[in-house]
Amino acid sequence: MSPFTHFFISWSVANTGRLTRKDRFLITAAGVSPDVDGLGIMADLLTKNTANPLNWWDSFHHVIGHCLGFGICAAILAFSLGTRRRSAAFLALLAFHLHLLGDLAGARGPDGYQWPIPYLLPFSDSLQLAWQGQWALNAWPNFIITALAILLSFYLAWQQGFSFVSLFSQKTDRHFVAALRNRFGLPKEKLKT
Repeated sequence: MSPFTHFFISWSVANTGRLTRKDRFLITAAGVSPDVDGLGIMADLLTKNTANPLNWWDSFHHVIGHCLGFGICAAILAFSLGTRRRSAAFLALLAFHLHLLGDLAGARGPDGYQWPIPYLLPFSDSLQLAWQGQWALNAWPNFIITALAILLSFYLAWQQGFSFVSLFSQKTDRHFVAALRNRFGLPKEKLKT
């Protein structure tokens, strides 16, 4: 799935409890960060016409970040830096696994390659997760899932009074939430106060 899809799904996970902005950031990052192993494509593109082209995309994508070891590290980081440590670590691990599930379901490449997920790395390479029904990265289910995740994020922003924008700018977030509430009205519990 697209990193944008992973972002909105992870943001939604980060909003399942009463967490601080920092905790929500850590959880959202845990759900997006497995795709750091896809950055090798930039090195491949920069070196493709050289005498020694790199092959980092094929060698490392869905390997370094898409394994249990990486997920455990993300959870430990969320626990170490989080305010509500246990909740942050648990939800970070959940967001990470939703990332893997999303890629397992809908990340087939244009050439039909399924990008198996070496789940037990670095402990073992004996389990390679793949699904025969995996749809292409640009298939309609991914667009539907992305649209639903974005709509859920907008609903949560309207309901809770903060949004994914708060990860980048609290001032802009206040304007974003105000625009949503001006358009759709205040949530019921806000009307009572």
